[in-house]
Amino acid sequence: MQFTFQAPGNIVFGRDTARRLPELVAARGRAPLVVTGADKGRHQARLEALRQAGLDVTVQAVAGEPSVAMAVEGARLARAAGCDVVVGLGGGAALDTAKAVAALATNTGDVFDYLEVVGAGHPLAVPPLPLLAVPTTAGTGAEATANAVLSVPERRVKVSLRSPLMLPAVALVDPLLSASMPPAVTAATGLDALTQLLEAFVSNQANPMTDALCREGLLRAARALPAAYADGADLAAREDMALASLLGGLALANAKLGAVHGFAAPLGGLLSAPHGRICASLLPFVTAANIRALRERDPGSPSLAAYAAAAALCTGQAQASPEDGAAWLDSLCRELAAPSLATLGLTAADIPLVVANAARASSMRGNPVVLTPGELTDILTGALG
Repeated sequence: MQFTFQAPGNIVFGRDTARRLPELVAARGRAPLVVTGADKGRHQARLEALRQAGLDVTVQAVAGEPSVAMAVEGARLARAAGCDVVVGLGGGAALDTAKAVAALATNTGDVFDYLEVVGAGHPLAVPPLPLLAVPTTAGTGAEATANAVLSVPERRVKVSLRSPLMLPAVALVDPLLSASMPPAVTAATGLDALTQLLEAFVSNQANPMTDALCREGLLRAARALPAAYADGADLAAREDMALASLLGGLALANAKLGAVHGFAAPLGGLLSAPHGRICASLLPFVTAANIRALRERDPGSPSLAAYAAAAALCTGQAQASPEDGAAWLDSLCRELAAPSLATLGLTAADIPLVVANAARASSMRGNPVVLTPGELTDILTGALG
């Protein structure tokens, strides 16, 4: 058995730990670029705390899904302002943008030199600026990963800028920062976290370290996500979801994902929909298809046993079958009003192109079984609603 494990340089977790942000930033630089979501005013207290600590703060607010253009603009802004550290403060869009900005601020070649799929995919030549990742949602786990997913609108795709050097210096996870999420955002981000935990757990690249993280994360997410959706003020549920999201990020950074994220890459470039909502629409259908395919073609697969273990964790039934787990996921997605792909803008005419692109996606290589074009088509047809 051989595996490697990568993680942020320092993980700070717990309620009210966001108050430590000024000291953690000051230990790494004096002129931070803070990348926030569209409403930077939401973070005014934390921005003011940085200024009160004597730091020269520059702010970049990003709207919508992260794009190559946002990352290039942030890197230009960081260089112009003389920034020596980057802070990502927000949801997955802000964190992915911040990771890309930190990398591109010091690596000044053309951005397409470094991008996967649409670019040359060259390794970074220079270490990025130090990065502190402070999530305000509980879903993407981007605070623990070494890549940034960016859209290229003119090519209608999402691609990764990836390097081990892009792991954050600090992942600062304060569950209180996610307490203001409305139910729809709680559902979308939480189902993304659950997807990442399940896909990493059943992945053909899973290892004992990621298995341990996924077991703990699945157990917490299964009990906390419905509770956080029903009552956003339930701080115990918010804490469990923040930890589940972090564990999912650590797991996916060290084990492959699967077909949900294999589909999410081309769908994210095609649809104007948040990543979490896309994953939520696909999760039950991919899970059921994987279990059927494993039963038919590889009944002794350890991934089938992993599906059974996940089912036991999520349902609380020790003898739960993989199919019981799939049924539980379907019920949860209905309870949380997960959208159909049709409501997100997909049409039946789009399916052949999405299937072709998904089959080539890097995440698909971690799926526990190779799905046929027909099976991939059936998944999208079912998720279309």
